[in-house]
Amino acid sequence: MTAPLPSLPEFHDVDRARFEAEIVPRDAPAILRGVAARWPAVAKGRESPMAIAQYLSAFDQGQASDAVMTPPEEEGKLGYDATMEGFNFLRTKRTVTQVLEQVLRYARIDGAPAVAMQSALISKCLPGFAADNAMPLLDERVEPRAWIGSAIVTPAHFDESHNIAVCVAGRRRFTVLPPAQVGNLYVGPLDNTPAGMPMSLVDFARPDLERFPRFRDAWASAQRADLAPGDAIYLPPLWWHQVQSLERFNMLVNYWWLAAAPGRALPPFALDALMHAAAALRALPHAQREAWRHMFEHFAFGAEVDVAGHIPPERRGVLGAMSAEDHARLRAQLSQKLSR
Repeated sequence: MTAPLPSLPEFHDVDRARFEAEIVPRDAPAILRGVAARWPAVAKGRESPMAIAQYLSAFDQGQASDAVMTPPEEEGKLGYDATMEGFNFLRTKRTVTQVLEQVLRYARIDGAPAVAMQSALISKCLPGFAADNAMPLLDERVEPRAWIGSAIVTPAHFDESHNIAVCVAGRRRFTVLPPAQVGNLYVGPLDNTPAGMPMSLVDFARPDLERFPRFRDAWASAQRADLAPGDAIYLPPLWWHQVQSLERFNMLVNYWWLAAAPGRALPPFALDALMHAAAALRALPHAQREAWRHMFEHFAFGAEVDVAGHIPPERRGVLGAMSAEDHARLRAQLSQKLSR
């Protein structure tokens, strides 16, 4: 597993029309070279860590966001503690300026703790940044989030949303695997995760192949994306990705958004449905699980099959075209049932 991974396909000079017509329909990750090359923040990041820190601090209005710190022995890798009851990092609230001060101070010390602000809404923590550094590929209503810190490794996980992640300062390496590799990634608990999404327990840098033997098959399908300042990666929903910041000062800005199938409203609780299904079905006898498998295949995964044509449109419920209001009513109904 020491051989270099193949790189993701690269696209240059991407505008919004090309992104929507050519890249998104591939339903596969892609490197978008230079998509943010003209951002003022990228220019400051190329200049020096101090230059971009001063640039960011000018936007900071004192709003605190989530920040994490790992002890030196963890080498910046976020994850579980030895018991898997908790995590190997301390979570606190910090302003951008406070995080920047820590990152710059620790950058001068070998073996220092790792610190990072993660998934902070830029409209809250850095108001004005988005107007100064616009994403040309998306509607401005898609809110950006900031990830600022030292050398951190976020283990392989997936997002339910589409994702564009822009490397602003430092360098980032994404290791990407397709959704079908879920069975070879030894995923941790679905309902107790370090960052909100299910996460692989395999250390990609030092995989324990005795404990995780099927990881060999996952690694055979892995690809990488090495991003310099101004580059971005596009990740479709449910693609696994490990994210490694490679320098002592790093910044990334990402954008998550959902897109529904034609004629349908956005389903807001797919991962919740997965967790509930796992809890409800895995303990059933084999024959019942197989019967439910047929039900799910027909009603949930057979979207290309007309499963409700024999029902009047106004009576199709969850089998018909649901609006946002319909989804809200369904959530309320499910919440009421689950609370009994």
